[in-house]
Amino acid sequence: MKTKFLFVIALAFGVSAFAQKKEVKAIQKALKGGSYGEAKNLVGAAEALIGSMDDKTKQNFLLAKAQAYLGVDNTDAGDLKVAIESFNELKGTKYNQEAEAGISNVIVAMINSAIGDQNSQNYTTASSKLAEAYNYSKKDTIYLYYAASNSVNGKDYDTAIKYYNELTKLKFSGIESLYYATNATTNIEEKFPSKQDRDVAILTKSHIKPVEKKSESKRGEIAKNIALIYISQGKNEKALEAMAAARAENPDDLLLIRSEANIYLEMGQLDKYKSTMQDVIAKDPNNPELYYNLGVGEDKQGNRDAAIEYYEKAISLNPKYAAAYNNIGALILGGEKAIVDEMNNLGTSNADYKKYDELKEKRQGLYSKAAPYLEKALENRTDSEKGRARSLELSRTLYGIYQQLGDTSKADAMKAKVEALEGGN
Repeated sequence: MKTKFLFVIALAFGVSAFAQKKEVKAIQKALKGGSYGEAKNLVGAAEALIGSMDDKTKQNFLLAKAQAYLGVDNTDAGDLKVAIESFNELKGTKYNQEAEAGISNVIVAMINSAIGDQNSQNYTTASSKLAEAYNYSKKDTIYLYYAASNSVNGKDYDTAIKYYNELTKLKFSGIESLYYATNATTNIEEKFPSKQDRDVAILTKSHIKPVEKKSESKRGEIAKNIALIYISQGKNEKALEAMAAARAENPDDLLLIRSEANIYLEMGQLDKYKSTMQDVIAKDPNNPELYYNLGVGEDKQGNRDAAIEYYEKAISLNPKYAAAYNNIGALILGGEKAIVDEMNNLGTSNADYKKYDELKEKRQGLYSKAAPYLEKALENRTDSEKGRARSLELSRTLYGIYQQLGDTSKADAMKAKVEALEGGN
């Protein structure tokens, strides 16, 4: 009786092992046929038997399960999480190579899915997937940076702060190598997506003079974003504390100093903004953008002449600084309202008529003075969609000015430009 009992147990074990292998082979067969949905549906039956699987069968099952949930072009975060957990269990086994490749594929799939969400403005979902990608590959801290950025875009500021603070603890800088070479035909330096692409261009001789540069650190931007989030939450003191901590660690970081200045600007502390910007200029005296920003600060305080002086300095350093030309022109035209108001309040006496003529001449003088700056602003606008919209606005303004000045030739030319821009030609 005892022998017969042992035989029955052995027979039952053999049937169980056969069932396990049969279930696993069914998943593998579905995968071979590219039926990933079917393979996923078959996982449950095999998983019910995993507790009694031998190591070889279990490893075959985990690989099949991981592949089923990874699928092809899968964007489902839940599926990808199951896949990577299964691949992780296979690390250190005979399937270690497949596991490492599978984990890389899951991360790529997660990133591609996040990019799709970001492009669809599903920022919260994109942020979650990017954070998951970072958790799968801790060395790729850039994923956490992009997760934080998407949280900001999705107005999930608490999550953004959490990610930014983690990046700060990790001393993340985001500095990367950028690869450039000069086009042999146009003699213009061009950027390449990778070193390999750049090197191929050099080998084919389509480009010359290979150069490697470093991107700017993202620490200043991160510190600024942390502070801006705190400001939006009414936590001004925390904003300044965050910036002070960042500055203490990197006292000579120009981006951080500029970010601190911008924080003062956001908080309306214009005197501190100006003094901090002066510190930046002392370290980078030939940067036109710094003078432009100081011009904006002075403009906000109503210091028209000081603002124009800073804009002029920016132009002296960069003669193509469209925004600086535009702002000077706008400040000059800003004096028109007071003149028009005074003209409208005049009576009908001879003295009033005389005053009206004087004011009209003064107004014409503003137009004449502003026009060259607006012309330069228009001349140096970019061809981007935003630049095109601004070009149309400037063209309309100049058309009106030329009409007021009686310059028919320039008015006709500007009218044609307005019509071309409006027609998208």
